[in-house]
Amino acid sequence: MDNYEKRGYLNSDFKLFHLLDTKRQDFEYHYHDFDKIIIFIQGNVTYRIEGCSYKLEPYDILFVSHNDIHKPDIDSSVPYERIIVYLSPGFLQTYQAEDYDLSDCFKKSKTLHSHVLRLHSMEKSSLYHTLTDLEYASTHDGYAKDLYCQVVFIKFMIQLNQASFTNLVTYLPPVTGDKRILTVMDYINTHLLDDMSVDSIAEDCYISRYHLMHVFKEETGYTLFDYVTEKRLLLARDLLKKGTSITEVCFQSGFKNYSTFSRAYKKQFHVSPSVTLKSMS
Repeated sequence: MDNYEKRGYLNSDFKLFHLLDTKRQDFEYHYHDFDKIIIFIQGNVTYRIEGCSYKLEPYDILFVSHNDIHKPDIDSSVPYERIIVYLSPGFLQTYQAEDYDLSDCFKKSKTLHSHVLRLHSMEKSSLYHTLTDLEYASTHDGYAKDLYCQVVFIKFMIQLNQASFTNLVTYLPPVTGDKRILTVMDYINTHLLDDMSVDSIAEDCYISRYHLMHVFKEETGYTLFDYVTEKRLLLARDLLKKGTSITEVCFQSGFKNYSTFSRAYKKQFHVSPSVTLKSMS
């Protein structure tokens, strides 16, 4: 199985970075424990997220949920600049009510199979000005800095969600050579607890076995088996972090026996399931 790398760490509710790369950067497929918002500023970059590809334009906003397998393809001949916000997955859940949910922009992204929001005249928008304020607040000391950063960040998320439900923005359709692959990925992610084989997936998704195996690897960068196993392991880790018992986690993440689950988990995360569970107590 390919070892997709976990990159980046987050020890707070959110964290902002402004990055400018002028040297060659090669990224392999990887994932994060946290959600991520990327504001692309300049460069020649194609971003690949869960089988979808996007050719970015300045001020495109990307939504990358935790456990999404992704990577950028970067033309190193031009500078690559972006602002990145790391988000604790549970943080936005504390800002939900009957009439609002600050994670709606992520949810809409999932529903539309589009990870990129393109705003018209972003530089002139109130969202851009709030982003500028947020970057300043994050990098300068002052009275009640942490509280002020949180207030400005909440303002940014409110404006971002407002923008995502207007006609002033476009959720970009993903570029993929075979749109049936998105159907396959949906199928896998909604049937992780079921017995799945290449034949059963091919039959249920109305695609030939050979075509499925060949095109899935071509479009996503990983084999069908690797993708299924990876998603089951990421689900298992999430369940362990919620305090679910190891035996329950094994079966609730689609594995049929503990030894197979334990070996795969140790290989992927370099710790045993029990160590992950204990770390949450």
